[in-house]
Amino acid sequence: MALLVDVCHAYQVLKAGGLKEENIIVFMYDDIANNTKNPRPGVIINNRQGHDVYKGVPKDYVGDDVNAKNLFNVILANKSGVVGGSAMPSGELIYADELFNMLKKKHASGTYDRLVIYLEACESGSMFDGILPKGLNIYAMTASKPDENSFATYCGDGTPDHPCFGPCSLPEFKVAKRTAANLTYGSHVMQYGDLMVSFDPLATYMGENFKNHSDDSVDAKSFSTSSSRNVDQRNSELFYLFTKHQKALEGSDEKYEALVKLNKVKSQRSQVDNNVKHLGELLFGVEKGNEVLNNVRPAGKPLVDNWDCLKSYVKIFEAHCGRLTTYGRRHVRGIANICNAEITNEKMHQNAPEDSYEKYEALVKLNEVMSQRSQVDKNVKHLGELLLGVEKGNEVLNSVRTVGQPLVDNRDCFKSYVRI
Repeated sequence: MALLVDVCHAYQVLKAGGLKEENIIVFMYDDIANNTKNPRPGVIINNRQGHDVYKGVPKDYVGDDVNAKNLFNVILANKSGVVGGSAMPSGELIYADELFNMLKKKHASGTYDRLVIYLEACESGSMFDGILPKGLNIYAMTASKPDENSFATYCGDGTPDHPCFGPCSLPEFKVAKRTAANLTYGSHVMQYGDLMVSFDPLATYMGENFKNHSDDSVDAKSFSTSSSRNVDQRNSELFYLFTKHQKALEGSDEKYEALVKLNKVKSQRSQVDNNVKHLGELLFGVEKGNEVLNNVRPAGKPLVDNWDCLKSYVKIFEAHCGRLTTYGRRHVRGIANICNAEITNEKMHQNAPEDSYEKYEALVKLNEVMSQRSQVDKNVKHLGELLLGVEKGNEVLNSVRTVGQPLVDNRDCFKSYVRI
């Protein structure tokens, strides 16, 4: 969610800076503004004091047209290559070597003077570290180091209370850039490529009006983090569901649904963690497996030496264990380290867990049934306490009539109350 909000906010900043609309191309999945969970339909805000950043944003590429092929073709100005399709954000990953190869083509075309890239994602530094050289007049700034998660802020119960801020709404990267340099929020903004570009005035890239632009959506004073929680972006879904469950009325459908989804996400995360851990132990032994998978290469070295190996092994893992979710992608480093250890394709196939996905599906179903049973028990117990009192409720509800007496005297009453 936070990344889509960033796109809308970035458009408003560029438009206010004076850039012509025909020079701004927007890619966004567009599933927030009119989502049934949005308490302000048609409105997206980027901080508590901010205004609507969704209004007026053009929908150049939305839904399944937000994919890697279209993105690269737009950057390369290859009009004939722009088509619909399914990839990023819901399809194939964009790998660092693919991004770099596209940037080299862009440089060879001679169609830019200087190119600036801002990248907000967990481990975003790994897209450029040891890959993007100097000499291409490309400057890249990332939200985090190659081995760091990016964080989201304005989460949960921050003050002032705001109906839109149950989920995390703003990547911490944006807050960090706008607040005092001596404050730390968990991840480190990194720079790659031709760093001299970083000394250029922002107005060079964001429009001349940017120098005099005052926008409450980018006002540093509004980015108070003293009352906000900063949450690892890969945990933001879990945090959102947990908060939703905590705040929902006891016995409500909303509380039950949040619990079911929470347990499903937890089961899925646990399964992918166990799959990767088990794979590491099979390939490298119980003692060395975790160490090899979590190894972080020194600064200046790319994530993996053989990118084709990484792409292939990710596909092998997904074929055996199911598609990697946003959370599951934290293990791509581990799969990269398997490639760096020169594990053969055959050995990878042999050791990838065969039945993990089926086990995961069964575990999800089991947790769903257990959650449903628990919720029904709580609902009935709570109803009894409200109608008959805490002390008598359980006794009355569990009372068994003597042999020969029917379950209920008034069957019409019984049918009616079951429906209620």
